Amino acid sequence: MRIQLALNVRDLDAAIDFYSKMFGVPVHKRMPGYANFVVDQPPLKLVLFHLPDAPERLNHLGVEVFDDEDVSAASERLKASGLEHLVEDETTCCYAKQNKVWAREPDGMRWEWYRVIEDSESFHATPETQPGAESV
Repeated sequence: MRIQLALNVRDLDAAIDFYSKMFGVPVHKRMPGYANFVVDQPPLKLVLFHLPDAPERLNHLGVEVFDDEDVSAASERLKASGLEHLVEDETTCCYAKQNKVWAREPDGMRWEWYRVIEDSESFHATPETQPGAESV
């Protein structure tokens, strides 16, 4: 398990250069308008979205897990706590097919618990191929 920090950046190349040097690791995945880093210490998944006009630099926070049981456990915990959440199974996001659950904290920050199933060539699935999400 590792924390995910997803940032909106104005200059993707400059951000990649900075974070590669800061964490001492190469970019893990680079696609149009997107990059991510897998940092072992501290355990971190750093995601960069090229969104130069975004009003906020922080896009969202997440927890990357490595099996579906952890995604299900997070979903059940949210449900048992009465918190509104959104379950997405086999969704395509960020050039990867994923299972995930989303929630918003009281000030509106989005959190996701997710597992990457496999890489994808597209950033998002088209509406025709995207499985339905279940909001609970």
